[in-house]
Amino acid sequence: MAEDYMQLDVVTPERAVLSRKVVEVIAPGSAGEFGVLLGHTPFLTTLRAGQIIAKTEDRDIFLAVGGGFAEVISDRVIILAESADLAEDIDVDAVKKELDMAQDRLKGLSKEDPDFSKWDSKLKKAEVKLRVVENWQKI
Repeated sequence: MAEDYMQLDVVTPERAVLSRKVVEVIAPGSAGEFGVLLGHTPFLTTLRAGQIIAKTEDRDIFLAVGGGFAEVISDRVIILAESADLAEDIDVDAVKKELDMAQDRLKGLSKEDPDFSKWDSKLKKAEVKLRVVENWQKI
């Protein structure tokens, strides 16, 4: 029934990634992973790079996000992400190249180097994408 679902919208600065009625959302909050069901207490939180699982009645949808914000209202979850990709849209070969490049660039950089945080962020986002694809393929 329609009243058993909440609206999930995932958007990035470039595009709307997902707009769907879901039963549950599990997301990577900066203070830890959290789950949301219909009627949840409203809140706003930051997101770290990680995996979002959107549970529908018939399947789970896996997304990789590169950080951002989540707003929860009783019947809606809005995710404003720096980057977001559906698991089925992720090009594993391209992500492995990104991962290798980030690992190479980080070799020899100290944490004080201005480029360290940029390449460390790219590394974490690539690792998240690979983990999301792996989890999606298990179902």
